[in-house]
Amino acid sequence: MKFKIITFFCLIFFSLTSCKTQELPYHQIPDAPENYEAGNVLSRVIDGLGYRYYWATEGLTEENLNYVPKGDTRSMFGTIEHILALSNGILKTVKNKPIIRSDYQEVLTFDEIRRATLINLKEASDFLRGKDENDLAKMEITFQRGENKSTFPLWNLLNGQLADALYHTGQIVSFRRSAGNPINPEVNVFRGKTGS
Repeated sequence: MKFKIITFFCLIFFSLTSCKTQELPYHQIPDAPENYEAGNVLSRVIDGLGYRYYWATEGLTEENLNYVPKGDTRSMFGTIEHILALSNGILKTVKNKPIIRSDYQEVLTFDEIRRATLINLKEASDFLRGKDENDLAKMEITFQRGENKSTFPLWNLLNGQLADALYHTGQIVSFRRSAGNPINPEVNVFRGKTGS
């Protein structure tokens, strides 16, 4: 009986430890797809965003998160929350689910937001991989507030949520540089790898 109890607690400890240390996606960009099918191209754009976001948010301090540039702007933390909402919209769009305003109301820690954003992007990228133009033509952006729905073509995802998330990820890079904590200088967005 004593052995079973010790074994049980060891299993719990190891499962909790592995969950916390599980590597987040986008430490580097995954290998490129084999062809330039429509879904693969869109997937690769999301992978580029994921890689940039991973390194833009890696190693941020509490002081960085509270940083607000001069003027009427969001804090760095507020910008990171906004990118989570954008990543949620990207994932819901590719899965043809409505984007519901109340989806964004949960209060999360920075680590939870970062993890959720990266997982949303990875899931959206994986879902798109291998899809052809006919599959993409069936995808729409749908915003829902109560019974009211507004629908837009997938094209709007490119100039909407995707472009906006890239823009705000760049803001984080700029904010953290201004706050005295620049990103790892070995990040290479062209190669999608960090280090030599």
